[in-house]
Amino acid sequence: MEIGISTFVETTPDVQTGEVISHAQRLREVVEEIVLADQVGLDVYGVGEHHRKDYAASSPAVLLAAAASQTKRIRLTSAVTVLSSDDPVRVFQDFATLDGISNGRAEIMAGRGSFIESFPLFGYDLEDYDELFDEKLELLLKIRDSEKVTWSGKHRPAINNLGVYPRPVQNPLPVWIGSGGNSQSVIRAGFLGLPLVLAIIGGSPLQFAPLVQLYKRAAAQAGHDVSKLPVASHSHGFIAEDTQTAADKFFPSTQQAMNVLGRERGWGHYDRRSFDHARSFEGALYVGDPDTVAEKIIHLRKHVGITRFFLHVPVGTMPHEDVMKAIELLGTKVAPRVRKEIAEWEATQ
Repeated sequence: MEIGISTFVETTPDVQTGEVISHAQRLREVVEEIVLADQVGLDVYGVGEHHRKDYAASSPAVLLAAAASQTKRIRLTSAVTVLSSDDPVRVFQDFATLDGISNGRAEIMAGRGSFIESFPLFGYDLEDYDELFDEKLELLLKIRDSEKVTWSGKHRPAINNLGVYPRPVQNPLPVWIGSGGNSQSVIRAGFLGLPLVLAIIGGSPLQFAPLVQLYKRAAAQAGHDVSKLPVASHSHGFIAEDTQTAADKFFPSTQQAMNVLGRERGWGHYDRRSFDHARSFEGALYVGDPDTVAEKIIHLRKHVGITRFFLHVPVGTMPHEDVMKAIELLGTKVAPRVRKEIAEWEATQ
């Protein structure tokens, strides 16, 4: 069972002061967070790609590369790369470069993206949303599998027997598919034999168990070894020494961020009652003391089939020292218990 962190590198107004830190400051903080995650023994760190004022990381590979030379073991991934509006050649080159700098620790998490700012920014039509992803994923995988590429499609100029460099340390460079729970994306990942990441950020995590089974059936039917295909989850959460402190610290920025997105997307108002329900044992928030969070992750592994867990922290802007403490507790308290209990459980299966 792998345990890690994901972040969107948010720069939203501080709930208490209204202050907005600079993009530069938040980027430097994230490098510190990645270094700490490596030091406390976490397995993976993911950075999401966004193209709007309240998120600082439009180029995850560059940010991850800044941490690569300061870390030794932790894997470094996008979370996600908005492949539909990007150029697969440049995506591969960026992450192959990261793979070289990190000596084989880079990963790509490819997704359509739930934010759409990148489409007009790079000149793409949202009417082509699905078609763009399918075509660009095909090209990315072709580049991954062959040094010299011949390819043609609808939304990018053709490539005729050209090399794409640098080549990565890993062969193949890992490419995961990120999904918000769409059955078609899950089936596609399984059919292609690619690892799957599910964004479990609402409702009951147990509702995702059928999607994991659907993914595995698609993979098996396509002839892939299902035992070698990991499944990850990305879920909001926060850890403190005691559960009440964790909840009280995490709620204000989470409420602010969720209500900003809610106004954009037509969601209902997010209040403390919604928050407290979501952090119950049956909910999708992983908020509490180390034992509380560990128990929920163990439950997720046993009943949904998740083999890698991303704790997404912070949601909105939180004090850097609080985020660092949560990372420390995840690595030193939560992860050892989860790994031990899951290893014992798997030995009995």
